[in-house]
Amino acid sequence: MWIKICANTSLEDALLAAQLGADAAGFVFAPSGRRVTPEQAARITVQLPASVERIGVFPGLDAEEIARVATVAHLDAVQLHGGVDLDLLRRLRPLLPASVTIIQAVSWTVQPVDSIDPSDDAGWAAQSAAEVAERLRTLAASGLVTRVLVDSKVGAASGGTGVPFDWAAARAVLSAAGKGLDLIVAGGLNPENVAQAIAELSPWGVDVASGVESSPGRKSAEKLAAFLSAARTSGEIPA
Repeated sequence: MWIKICANTSLEDALLAAQLGADAAGFVFAPSGRRVTPEQAARITVQLPASVERIGVFPGLDAEEIARVATVAHLDAVQLHGGVDLDLLRRLRPLLPASVTIIQAVSWTVQPVDSIDPSDDAGWAAQSAAEVAERLRTLAASGLVTRVLVDSKVGAASGGTGVPFDWAAARAVLSAAGKGLDLIVAGGLNPENVAQAIAELSPWGVDVASGVESSPGRKSAEKLAAFLSAARTSGEIPA
């Protein structure tokens, strides 16, 4: 089970995640209270063990700017949010070293709690499932990426919402439309529910940010250890 600890803002937190067994450390370059500059990220990434992937999380920037930041911050992968843009993927790939992986994020829209109409739950889930299935099929057919992150979208916020998407509705979608892709599950994961998410969705990897924080932008050592233990143990159990 590949495990990414995202939204790191300090060397202390990123090193702790690495010491506890995380496979990847994420750095947010999108508008957020957890945002870092490329230079701030670089001061952290150069001190991480070589075994830990350094991943930048980007909003809808142009390809040249993403490539520039990836170089400055010494990234091993770039994670793209803001919708699936095949033209951006085609422009970006030749600008990055072959060793830098592109991860495309796909949003599963979650109905806001304050606007839920219980009678429309099934319709809302079906629409979200259809949208994600179409995007996964498009990405699989394109051959432009091998890793895809499925995250929750609540209103205008995609990523870092702290809200899980509908795992029951997603099970069939991810297993069918995601064939040939390494799927990473994010959105509302925490030490208490990550084992259930892995059991239900059988992802290639999981990604967490707010679920292991003590305060926005700072990690909790206890939550980090509990999350990594739960995810690693669950990921070792044959499906």
